[in-house]
Amino acid sequence: MSSSNTETQVEAPAAKAVVPKQKKLKPARKQVKPGDVDKETAPQTGKEYNIWYNKWAGGDREDNYSNKTKSQTRCHIKKDAGLTRANTTGIRYCCLFFSRGCCPYGWECEYLHTLPDPERALPDSSKDCFARDKFADYRDDMGGVGTFTRQNRTLYVGRIKETGAGPETEEVVKRHFKEWGDIEHIRVLQYRSVAFVTYVSEHHAQFAKEAMACQSLDNDEILNVRWATEDPNPTSKVAEKRRLEEIGQAAIRARIDPRVVDAMQAVRALEEGREYHAEDSAMDEDVEASGDEPEGKRRRIDMPETGQPEGVEESPEPQELESERPRGLLNAETLESLRYFSELRRQNGAAPAPTPAPSSKVQRPAAGLGLGDYGSDEDD
Repeated sequence: MSSSNTETQVEAPAAKAVVPKQKKLKPARKQVKPGDVDKETAPQTGKEYNIWYNKWAGGDREDNYSNKTKSQTRCHIKKDAGLTRANTTGIRYCCLFFSRGCCPYGWECEYLHTLPDPERALPDSSKDCFARDKFADYRDDMGGVGTFTRQNRTLYVGRIKETGAGPETEEVVKRHFKEWGDIEHIRVLQYRSVAFVTYVSEHHAQFAKEAMACQSLDNDEILNVRWATEDPNPTSKVAEKRRLEEIGQAAIRARIDPRVVDAMQAVRALEEGREYHAEDSAMDEDVEASGDEPEGKRRRIDMPETGQPEGVEESPEPQELESERPRGLLNAETLESLRYFSELRRQNGAAPAPTPAPSSKVQRPAAGLGLGDYGSDEDD
């Protein structure tokens, strides 16, 4: 009796697609207990003490930073972030004391204990992410809430203790500031103890300014965090202007009904004498944004005597015919297109339409049509 070895191949079960589970936030913890933080009264330099800004009103315009002391608390997003009452009430503003690491309420707080969401716009653009009112101008020391006339995403970070080369200092600054949001650019002024940190989102810059005020990096310094002034570089100004325009266009596009956009594109294509396809609208927007479309050229549909369009091609438009074009609500190409479609309708069995005149010029309306004739006061 002979025995044979057989190998059986068993197909492995298909691997299931692994969907990453979103980490659910736990209830926010209380960062401090009431009474744990020592209340240090600032030297009186004015008549009224503002508990919101922790300073005396009046007499401290220069804001002498030598009197500042290191903050006793600091926020740690990974362990401090969590759910609060604001997640159920719908409030979109963050807790100011949470950003400073000294909120004693935890999950009972009426404001969010998370980083601001850059994808969700705030209800009021004149307020920052902490619901504080912005002003028309910056303070003299570039501190405070900021202004509503400019979208500032760059922070000035002063009094940095440099212990190595520029790249090492930049790495230290990045490690401490990336906790508060996505960073677009960091610039360190070597031997001047100054760094500029630019965030992708303005809301993250607002949060980081409060979170890093009077904090330290790796050398127990006391940071001076302020709003940065406008970049004087002309290239940066042009880039910022372009970025704001793109944000505005995207916001307007998101609020417009796509059917209205298609209708406007169709009317525009009809006036230019070309066919319109819905999938070409995005291409047209890209061409307009890039400015690559050559001047003096336009897409046109040729209308032969057979009644069928031969194709779409680009042909230069003679400038000498500009003066011969009719000046009215519809240009010559639109009128030719309407005559063409009218002829097609008549050939397909619709109601007979009058044969269009061979000339593409618009005839002057007869007398008595009132507003139809703008260029003449004669009766004939």
